[in-house]
Amino acid sequence: MRTGLILGIESSCDETAAAVVRQGRETLSNIVASQMKMHALYGGVVPELASREHLRNIVPVVREAMQQADVTDSDLNAIAVTAGPGLAGALLVGISFAKSFAYALGKPLIAVNHLEGHIHAVLMQQQANEGPILALVVSGGHTHLYLAQQREGTWHYRNVGRTVDDAAGEAYDKVAKLLGLGYPGGPWIDTLAAHGNPKAVLFRFQEIKRRDASEEATFDFSFSGIKTAVLRYVETHGMKQQIEARRSELASLKPTDAAQLLDHQSLDVIASFQHAVTQNLARQTLRAAQHFGARTILVSGGVAANRELRRVFAEQANIPVHFPEMALSTDNAAMIAAAAWPRFVAGEHATADLNATPQLRLG
Repeated sequence: MRTGLILGIESSCDETAAAVVRQGRETLSNIVASQMKMHALYGGVVPELASREHLRNIVPVVREAMQQADVTDSDLNAIAVTAGPGLAGALLVGISFAKSFAYALGKPLIAVNHLEGHIHAVLMQQQANEGPILALVVSGGHTHLYLAQQREGTWHYRNVGRTVDDAAGEAYDKVAKLLGLGYPGGPWIDTLAAHGNPKAVLFRFQEIKRRDASEEATFDFSFSGIKTAVLRYVETHGMKQQIEARRSELASLKPTDAAQLLDHQSLDVIASFQHAVTQNLARQTLRAAQHFGARTILVSGGVAANRELRRVFAEQANIPVHFPEMALSTDNAAMIAAAAWPRFVAGEHATADLNATPQLRLG
């Protein structure tokens, strides 16, 4: 049996993924079956359809991951699976398969928090420095700040900031839909923003009050307000008719081909929205890093693929900031297998009654 091989399984939302990773660092395979095209027809993820697609995809995806890694069942040391947070039905598909597979092989089962997986998408490529690390996990469903530190081989997390309403990626999707763009909204807005003036429209973020009087500072986020601000701008500037007129035409295009169909005003709104969101994400994260004395910043999650966000952090940060490679920014199973490795070494195995926890928290 080869040593340190973990099969990771991820099915928390709309992507069925499996990967084989050695000792939390070396990716031997990383297979993702995306449902993006199907959900794009509805402008967002439909939970029932997602679960059904996971059922279709889970076996062939795991088989392909094993074949690409050139490993057999007996080579594996453990099976890791996302236990939450995520869509209940989607999570159950991955958990049920992982439990059955682990039982059949007589291998340990490792339960992994999806948010911890995103953090390890960076850690599996970057050597962690001593001292506290501040991790920004920013995606369609999550916007969280965590202090992360490794003690005696085990990672510990403290949540020091979160969104109080919409996640940043959710705001991207909703604003893209409002402006007649495709789904998911992140790639559309990131691509089209390059053709607009990011300072044409001033979108402001209100300061968020402390959760309670005992807190010395708050580093929470809120993105529902900017979504409403874009809506109000569209309404007061009479943009609705032109948005609806181009909606069907844009649906058949890629973001890279769509700029010529948008007027300057729309492109300016897109660029200004992205500028405001990325500046807010960076500002809150850098404030928190300074407050807690973090020596390194990690940024992960689907929005970490955003080019403007990467540029803003590179420009403003005075401590090292690490992003995952593009393939590891969005949901994948390599990050789940990587996060499982320290737990496997520490003997933290899941029991047979493991169940989906849609609202699972980290830290």
